Amino acid sequence: MEIVLVRHGQPEWIRDDLNVDNPPLTQLGFEQAHCVAQALAGEHFDEIWVSPLVRAQQTAQPLLAQRNITVGPDVTQDWLEEIRNPLWHGTPRQKADDAYREERGRVAEKRWDGLTDGEPVRDFVVRIHEGADKFLSDRGIIASPQELPVWHIEKPDRKILCIAHAGTNSVFIGHILGLAPTPWEWERFVIAHASMSRLESFQIGDGHFFGLTKLSDVEHMAADQRTF
Repeated sequence: MEIVLVRHGQPEWIRDDLNVDNPPLTQLGFEQAHCVAQALAGEHFDEIWVSPLVRAQQTAQPLLAQRNITVGPDVTQDWLEEIRNPLWHGTPRQKADDAYREERGRVAEKRWDGLTDGEPVRDFVVRIHEGADKFLSDRGIIASPQELPVWHIEKPDRKILCIAHAGTNSVFIGHILGLAPTPWEWERFVIAHASMSRLESFQIGDGHFFGLTKLSDVEHMAADQRTF
């Protein structure tokens, strides 16, 4: 089984020096989305799923259009939503800059609290783990009741594509590999805009384990199109 994780293209977090909530893509972000579509044009996927946020939906649009699939609820998985930031829309960008600076300055354990007035990182990790487990079990991919990250896979020849976010994809990667989570998964797995990460299952005596065969692949974009 192969699971391909794409991060959305570059979003317009700041407009006229003001914060934007649930932002659309920048012009470069749209170019990156077309690069993703071109790179994956020759690959077959049994399923394609997208985060509900605008930047992910816009990133998915060129790829889905190739396959005559409409962006919308039929291809959306709500659990893929990124960690929920505080509601900063329309406030000066300095407000967000100061909040991130304060968070990065905390001692390690306090990083679990996340941004003030945002979703705590602990809650985000639980949300992604629970959402991933249900998503996988619905497809016959079930964790073995043992310490090691062994999975029982009913249809190991399937290939699934998810278009989501750096945080979502990072937490999912750690979970399926059996790694203990940290409150800085975004920095542990550094994932570029419109990059592709790949997880592949390998059979062993009592099931399958997953290996990370690609992380943040950006070779489908020119050097001046690559952003983080």
